[in-house]
Amino acid sequence: MNIKLQIAFFVVILVILLINAIWAVKTEKRLKRFFIGKKAKDLEDTLISLETDIARLSKAKNETEKELASINLKLKKSIRGLETLRFNPFPDQGSNQSFAIGMLNEEGDGVVLSSLYSRERMSIFAKPVKGGKSEYELSEEEKQALKKAQV
Repeated sequence: MNIKLQIAFFVVILVILLINAIWAVKTEKRLKRFFIGKKAKDLEDTLISLETDIARLSKAKNETEKELASINLKLKKSIRGLETLRFNPFPDQGSNQSFAIGMLNEEGDGVVLSSLYSRERMSIFAKPVKGGKSEYELSEEEKQALKKAQV
């Protein structure tokens, strides 16, 4: 082989080694910067820690979703519509001392309470409501209270 060719080959090899050395030093610096302030000894410990955190977050998310579903079920059954209507059933005496109260949930289930007041006595009635209707006959005031109580 020609001596000039050998020198050129040697220079190319030297340049490649120099580039690799520079690349290795830069990579080492970046890794040191990456791990500064970390308690983990290496990347594997960091990844294990992250995996544990993700598993805990996933479990908490699932529990929260279950609780939210339970709360939504309870909320649908709670009273959402409430209306009070005062009236005078006996126009010749007294004032608006009687009342009808409609209480309904989202599905239209609930109760209507009514009170008829007169000087001699006071009567209170409770009529169950299913799907916005009662199996008992409702007075006009009770119907109005239920209609206004509908969500």
